[in-house]
Amino acid sequence: MTLPNLLRSAPAPGASPRRDRRSYKRVDLRLTGRFLTSDSDDRELLTSNVSCDGAFILSSTPPDSGQQIVCYFDELGRVVAEVIRMTPGGFAVRFQTSHLKRDKLADRLTWLVNKDILGLDEERAAPRFSATGQACVILSDGTQLQCRLTDISLTGAAFEALGTPPYVGDRVHTGNLPAEVVRVAGKSFAVRYLRGAEAAAS
Repeated sequence: MTLPNLLRSAPAPGASPRRDRRSYKRVDLRLTGRFLTSDSDDRELLTSNVSCDGAFILSSTPPDSGQQIVCYFDELGRVVAEVIRMTPGGFAVRFQTSHLKRDKLADRLTWLVNKDILGLDEERAAPRFSATGQACVILSDGTQLQCRLTDISLTGAAFEALGTPPYVGDRVHTGNLPAEVVRVAGKSFAVRYLRGAEAAAS
């Protein structure tokens, strides 16, 4: 199924291709997560609207304007951002990402928006089967995370973490297989196995 892309709109004629805020369409989307300030303060966040280039975050304890923060979105993973505008109810940020990362954000946000509008289930490349048992997931820094395996397929697996789960987008190893975290909900998270060039780059 081809999903309508709601995040990318064509730049205005004569606009700079490098960065034109009008070329990134914002959509109303509530995403939860946390953000870290330069003082290492850890605060919860909730977005009001978001695009692949930035977001408006609702917060009663916003950081200072111009400050760089690190956002950890439950559905998007880690994104570095700059606070560009303050309001009584929150603050706006501009994401500081590469073009590749921005394209990945646009694809993921498009899926999330269409999922809510069309009532779609998460797409999977192979059927999954219920599973039980203890598992150890190796995080990107080498930490061993003890988990309970909940289901598995040829293309990925799902776990319930006994500690703090990884973030969406993190690279991990499950057994001897490299994988990427694609979904986090509370203590539960799902991974897809990496193959070929993706695995070599992990």
